[in-house]
Amino acid sequence: MVVGSLPVELWRVILAYLPLPDLGRCCQVCRAWRELILSLDNTRWRQLCLGCPECRHPNWPSQPHQEPPSWREALKQHALSTRTWTQNGPELQSSACLLFFRRRKDRRVWHVGPGCEFETLRGALGVVGPYDRVVLHPGVYEEQAEVALKVPVELVGLGRLGEVALLVCMEQQCTTARLCNLVFMPPWFSTVVYKTSWGHVQLDNCNFEGAQLQIRGPGTCQARFCSFSQGSSAHLLGVVLSLLDSCDFSGSDTASVTIEGPPVSERNWACKHLAALARTFPSCGASGNDSPTRGPLAGSTGGHQPPGGNVKKEPVSIEDWQRRTGVDAVCQGTVIEDGWSDGDRSDGEEENRDGGGTNNTKNPLILDYKIPCDHHGLSHLLKPQPDGSLPLASSSDPPSLTPEPLTLQQELDRDPEAQMLAASTLGCILRRCLFREGKGGVHLSNYGQARLEGNVFRGLNYAVRCIQNSTIVMLRNEVCECRASGVFLRLSAQGLIAENNIHSNGEAGLDIRKGANPIIVCNKIHSGLRSGVVVLGNGKGSVRSNQIYNNKEAGVYILFSGNPVVSGNHIFQGQAAGIAINENGRGMITENVIKENQWGGVDIRRGGDPILRNNYICYGYSDGVVVGERGRGLIEGNHVYCNKGCGVWVMSSSLPQLLGNYITHNCMYGLAVFCRKDPENIEAREGNWPGQDGIGGEAGSRERRGVEGEGREGQENLNEEGELFAWESDLDSEDERHSAHRSISVALVESNCMSYNGAVGLYVKSSEPLNVFANIVNSNRGTGIAVLQSSQLTRLVTNCILENGRGGVMVEKDCRVELRGNGIYKNSGHGVGFSGNGQILENDVVGNRGYGIQVSGSADIKVMRNRVQPVQGFGVAVLGPVKGVVHDNLLFQGHPGNKKALIHIDPGNESCVLRNNNVLRRNSCTSAPPWVLENPPPRPLASSPSGLSSSQYPSRLAISMTNRISATVESGCHSGSMFCSIL
Repeated sequence: MVVGSLPVELWRVILAYLPLPDLGRCCQVCRAWRELILSLDNTRWRQLCLGCPECRHPNWPSQPHQEPPSWREALKQHALSTRTWTQNGPELQSSACLLFFRRRKDRRVWHVGPGCEFETLRGALGVVGPYDRVVLHPGVYEEQAEVALKVPVELVGLGRLGEVALLVCMEQQCTTARLCNLVFMPPWFSTVVYKTSWGHVQLDNCNFEGAQLQIRGPGTCQARFCSFSQGSSAHLLGVVLSLLDSCDFSGSDTASVTIEGPPVSERNWACKHLAALARTFPSCGASGNDSPTRGPLAGSTGGHQPPGGNVKKEPVSIEDWQRRTGVDAVCQGTVIEDGWSDGDRSDGEEENRDGGGTNNTKNPLILDYKIPCDHHGLSHLLKPQPDGSLPLASSSDPPSLTPEPLTLQQELDRDPEAQMLAASTLGCILRRCLFREGKGGVHLSNYGQARLEGNVFRGLNYAVRCIQNSTIVMLRNEVCECRASGVFLRLSAQGLIAENNIHSNGEAGLDIRKGANPIIVCNKIHSGLRSGVVVLGNGKGSVRSNQIYNNKEAGVYILFSGNPVVSGNHIFQGQAAGIAINENGRGMITENVIKENQWGGVDIRRGGDPILRNNYICYGYSDGVVVGERGRGLIEGNHVYCNKGCGVWVMSSSLPQLLGNYITHNCMYGLAVFCRKDPENIEAREGNWPGQDGIGGEAGSRERRGVEGEGREGQENLNEEGELFAWESDLDSEDERHSAHRSISVALVESNCMSYNGAVGLYVKSSEPLNVFANIVNSNRGTGIAVLQSSQLTRLVTNCILENGRGGVMVEKDCRVELRGNGIYKNSGHGVGFSGNGQILENDVVGNRGYGIQVSGSADIKVMRNRVQPVQGFGVAVLGPVKGVVHDNLLFQGHPGNKKALIHIDPGNESCVLRNNNVLRRNSCTSAPPWVLENPPPRPLASSPSGLSSSQYPSRLAISMTNRISATVESGCHSGSMFCSIL
């Protein structure tokens, strides 16, 4: 018979009447027939699959409305799985007779029910032979004592599921058994309806109602399309390998599946067959573009590419971002403090700006008077790169490259431990199951092992709880709408949690504590009612390449001596901070993209002491990095840009170390060090700082304070079920915790770049000493460095301060400041405006549009060995009753049109001494070589000045000057950071 003799459509109608065995025979006729039979996938094969009484929809229970890729393949897999229980090869090979009886077609079938051979199940089991089938007719079968299965047997319910119910307690004492199409309910004397301790049981299409399934190693279990309801559960003790596939768990009073104890050393015959079935599920490295790791990252922006990272290029300009976020009004004319606005200018600056300001294009003679200062010690960070691109320090556009999260396969390739866990198949394997509307999903304890693939956990108290040195492998699961934490690990638990979708949970998506150390990679953790990931109570773990977004609290929250590695994640669009380190939390936080969060990108306070390195903290609606009260940590090599608030805000009692960061294009200050002790200014202490209305107003301030208060009251509620927890037992002693860290008594600001920020580059209002060393502060809209309060000594040493929109350095009244070895070039206002006490030593102050150095008020100051050239105005101006000395300075004439003296002192001042100052003027009638700065060359110099210790940390800005600079900060907090409070 030729296939082409009839239309294909007609053949399909005819073949739709064939039963399954005949379809198989037709496939073997020829290739044309085989293709014809295979084309019936959506018709006859679908009908056969759904009509099988032992089989449910292939995607039941989690996605019953989704079509499988192939109905024929689904039916084939079902047929192969139902035969696992008969593959007891090693036992039967020793007896050819038993092998014959097992395979012969006339295997005995026994019927149980009213009017059948047996009316009771116990009676039938007393006479069955090996591998016989017992068919139970519709009805309820109850036994008053435990029933033992002593030979391999198959129990099958006749009719639809639910028509045959067993109220029995069975103990399997044989090597293998199969139960199909049955409903199990507990008898009066036990909640356990089936148990085995050494054989293999296969459960197909069964229901458990208020009953417990108990498997003890080396016994094994394979359950498919089973339903556990009304408090039913599966309890596996020391199992080597068991497989629960496509099961539905609902209404549990405790955990739906409990895995306890390490896998026993003994193996039964079914282990190799179950391992083969486990390998038929798609491997963890085969995920495609629909993987959870491919989330909403189209708008990502970042900095330079980290080693081994994927990079996505997206050109972004600061103007585009300002238009998109509506921050332009905030960036201009920012009110700073106490009536000192970066939009206001002093009389001397206004005079030089409005009256006879310099215009280089109109008077080329100015070129003869300009002293070149482009070859200072930090100039290599400002010069164009060999490819013509501008470095970050001198680029008017924010960074346009962002690192992409690694794929799971890339993570496995570089992490042998994760690769080993991904390939492991020991313990209980749960795949494609649905856990819903109960207390718990899966509970592992006492060295238990489990592998979860493609499951759905919904509406539980918690989805997974892994404790007491247990090991969990979770791949491609969905964990949502849990009332407490989604996944909870503690007491040295470990494992691999990869490519899961964890969202909309009442507490943290993942809760790690008490020495737990999991690997968490390539997950989507989002839309939680609290934090995304919480690590506390000495918890550890490696959190890598995840997408963590849209959580109500911190994306990653580390506290109570938690110490994880957080690397390569995208943490964005959170309603609080991106990462919060609190209450003595620690951690290594590297190469993350932290953006578009409502509060600080990273918030460190109350003893938090992390290492924050090479992260991209950008486009936040508040500050980039906030170091709050008693915050610590090493903040090194980060890109902090395009945040609505400050780049970095350091507050009271904080001891951070800031090394080699790029802090650029933020709408307010680049770096603000703020700690005040004036208790009369209650408004500022409570957060109602001037200029706040443009960002959040009083309502926003009250909201932030309320949130912080709620966090203090609710932070105890961080365990998986909300009960009060005694943290003291989890924590190391103070001596143990601090002995592992290098003792730090001062904060450090070193080798940072603060450029193109909307207000002051570096803003200081502190009551404690502060040292700032080897930083570039350029092209900010306000003053380069402003010191408004410094009752103890603030040292500004070997910095480069140039081309800022206002003055270079401004020091207010009653401040104690040492200004040494800096290069202060081409700023739009005064080079140095100094009203405090201190000294100005060995600085180069060249090309500024206002005065070179202005000293005013009743300051007690030394101005010595500086090189000064103003464009307009005085070189050194002493205004008011200033005390001190001005000597050994070298002053160069500026613009030919400048009629002001290079050294000016008020006539009535008798307490300031002028001595040995050298004034150089150019004679317009004679030709002379141009002036240059030499012996030494332009400052800052490329080597450390004497008396400064060398830094122990490498600078990300590649500066050889690595001196340790520090500041201690304590007492009252200004709390002016935008949305800086966390929890």
